[in-house]
Amino acid sequence: MNVYLVLLLVYAVALTALGLWIGRFVKGSSDFFVAGRSLSVPLLFSTVLASNIGAGSTVGASGLAYQEGISAWWWNGSAAIGSIALALWVGPRIWTLARDHGFYTVGDFLEFRYGRPVRGVVAALIWVGTLAILAGQLIAGAAVLEVVAGIPRVWGTTIGAVAMLVYFVAGGLLSSAWVNAVQLVVLLVGLIAAVPLVLQQAGGIAGITAAGPPHYWNVGYTSGPGSGITLLAMLGPAFIISPGLLQKVYGAASPRAVRLGVGVQAIVLALFAFVPVVLGMSARVIVPDVASPNLVLPTVLVEALPVWLGALALAAVFSAEVSTCDAILFMLSTSLSQDLYKGFINPQADDRTILRVARLAAVAGGAFGVLLAVMLPTVIGALSIFYTLLGVSLFVPVLAGLYTQRIGTPEALAAIVAGVSFVLAVQLSGQAGRAVWTNPNVGGLTVAALGCLLVLALRRR
Repeated sequence: MNVYLVLLLVYAVALTALGLWIGRFVKGSSDFFVAGRSLSVPLLFSTVLASNIGAGSTVGASGLAYQEGISAWWWNGSAAIGSIALALWVGPRIWTLARDHGFYTVGDFLEFRYGRPVRGVVAALIWVGTLAILAGQLIAGAAVLEVVAGIPRVWGTTIGAVAMLVYFVAGGLLSSAWVNAVQLVVLLVGLIAAVPLVLQQAGGIAGITAAGPPHYWNVGYTSGPGSGITLLAMLGPAFIISPGLLQKVYGAASPRAVRLGVGVQAIVLALFAFVPVVLGMSARVIVPDVASPNLVLPTVLVEALPVWLGALALAAVFSAEVSTCDAILFMLSTSLSQDLYKGFINPQADDRTILRVARLAAVAGGAFGVLLAVMLPTVIGALSIFYTLLGVSLFVPVLAGLYTQRIGTPEALAAIVAGVSFVLAVQLSGQAGRAVWTNPNVGGLTVAALGCLLVLALRRR
């Protein structure tokens, strides 16, 4: 009998049962979308941190560290830096607007600030990009099951999708917040406990240094496929204006809960960023011939740890995947039901209808995520699509809408079109990342801001 597989399945069933039990308390769309705006500091802290520590933060960051070294810290470190801005400036401000105007989604804010056209465009972009990040999480969960039981990717992604679909569809944000609290404990305990034993197996710092390339301890290394400080341009803005995170902020009980819950989360995330990096760098010594970056973390946890600790650590990785999946389903379901369905198809829809559409949208999103996960090769590749698209389309409109009244609908649409067009152009040309200005994230954000300012200047004239 495969002990790892049995423990993972028992854990998945327990999470699902907890989510279903919490789902009994969901009485309407307010509970489903924003948890009745009742999340305390501890609950907001745990649900945001659990969402931020996902496939990219564990499986993806370990795979990067295996190849590029300590500069892979920037994957999680950039998210922590973006979270600080969300906690101190953007979050409390948008929470107040959400409370005063009854916002459930980022689309509600965009329509309030710019009108329905911007809401519709952003909702469509979110659906496209969010399916990519959902696929990335499912790839990570499938990698765990592939290593411990040889389960093919298509079945591994299906198991992960079903596990989080059941409890999310039952209770939305309310279920997610409580399930995330349990997942976070397992995640942190499992991975942090694994670090000293894996590091010892690798021969400590000296063993890693001997096995790694010359750039392994260069924190600013940028020549690899995605590591280094260039990640700050992709992940920093995305974690300030991510619809999933902003909607969790909407669920907070007060601005103080936003500042403390998200702010403390940012500090913990910055410290946690070293954990998958150390595990990935150690894996270079322990398992030097791993076939895919997706398999680095689950492989080293199986090979270097006792069975009981390896099972706990693998459960931690599975927790990371599932906890972020429910945040992604949150974006998918609320965007389709609130922004597209109620905003454009049936503005008179009642509360019960909106809730039913949100649940159906989550199921559809999960199915499409499984299909995309089978096609995309790596976790980092899938997540990069989402974070790039999110940053260049939303960063300028959301921040401009919060801090100035001069920016209107034409400027917001110009920013979105300019940023997305630039990213598509550099990707199709094959020049992406060859210079700082052809980096899709740096160039996309710059062009989005310039497009916004150009239209503003023309309108003022």
